[in-house]
Amino acid sequence: MTSPDRPTLGVGLIGHSFMGAAHSQAWRTAPHFFDLPLRPELTVLAGRDRERATDAAARLGWASVETDWRRVLERDDVGLVDVCTPGDTHAEIAIAALEAGKHVLCEKPLANSVAEAEAMTEAAERAAARGVRSMVGFTYRRVPAIGLARQLVAEGRIGQVRHVRAQYLQDWIADPSAPMSWRLEKDKAGSGALGDIGAHIVDLTQYITGETVTGVSALLETFVKERPLPAAAGSLSGVAGEGTGRVTVDDTAVFLGRFSGGAVATFEATRFALGRKNAIRIEVNGSAGSLAFDFEDMNVLEFFDGGEPAEVAGFRRILVTEPGHPYVSAWWPAGHGLGYEHGFTHQVVDLLTAIAKQEDPTPSFADGLQVQRVLEAVERSAAADSVWTPVPA
Repeated sequence: MTSPDRPTLGVGLIGHSFMGAAHSQAWRTAPHFFDLPLRPELTVLAGRDRERATDAAARLGWASVETDWRRVLERDDVGLVDVCTPGDTHAEIAIAALEAGKHVLCEKPLANSVAEAEAMTEAAERAAARGVRSMVGFTYRRVPAIGLARQLVAEGRIGQVRHVRAQYLQDWIADPSAPMSWRLEKDKAGSGALGDIGAHIVDLTQYITGETVTGVSALLETFVKERPLPAAAGSLSGVAGEGTGRVTVDDTAVFLGRFSGGAVATFEATRFALGRKNAIRIEVNGSAGSLAFDFEDMNVLEFFDGGEPAEVAGFRRILVTEPGHPYVSAWWPAGHGLGYEHGFTHQVVDLLTAIAKQEDPTPSFADGLQVQRVLEAVERSAAADSVWTPVPA
């Protein structure tokens, strides 16, 4: 538990829907389980509608409300800005916050375009020279089993990486009557399944392997091109109302890739996999072993040691709940699993630790830019009949 005499850091949250709620829980919870070098204060929540923002602040534990995010940047009691808005606003808010001397946590994908991500990265580099830190929220990196997978690869336990397989499977808009939302509009979301969930598996595979995607061959498809307009907003898909709207993003993205170390890869991101709710499936095959992970069983990592005799060889099911596993010692006794929300708490822990140490946290805006370049290469390849498309370094 964080000592009350630690220096405080006022946090301003921009946006309060699904991601805003997840981030709020993390800011509330982190100091109660981890000995943090800074004590976060939930200072202000910003939302365009005062009534909704006031209700969210009361539910989520924020001390005050603003209806213009610019007012958050003007406040002396805010030292960090947490951006949980749609992608079309990330660049403007994050750059302005960094220029105002505020540390920034920005949800993924970093931006809606490479140009925006480049501008954000340049602003982050200028800010870092003044001691102002920034991080992009690829939260699944903070799942203990993912941390263990990265550790095993770095230790050489699976040898040279040869194959990478990655899927992110959901079904929340498989029903054609599910209504429109901002996530289905390209001008707000940037892309569909590709940027919303495909970005996660690009980042995760690069994080686990320690390598980068250097080229892709891709297909994008939109299965349902028109949907009912929403009558009321919900946590994700809302409630259908009158009239229809045009879907302007992809429903699924499928692409081949190659990693910088020579490994070949397959990626699939879809929101049309009926029965799959949040299946993030990563398998890495190396010259000496293999790893497999599925977020729907998130406390487990499967490991195959290729050096064992064939008579006893097989995938080993590792329950990643031991105190020696990443982040776990702060939580419950072994065998008592963690959940989705814990990754956000670990994100807060890592960010505050880096700020206190005057170090740049990871994943950085530069990491977010690199993922954005992969996403853009996927879109360019799909638009050109799946032609092989290099990812700029």
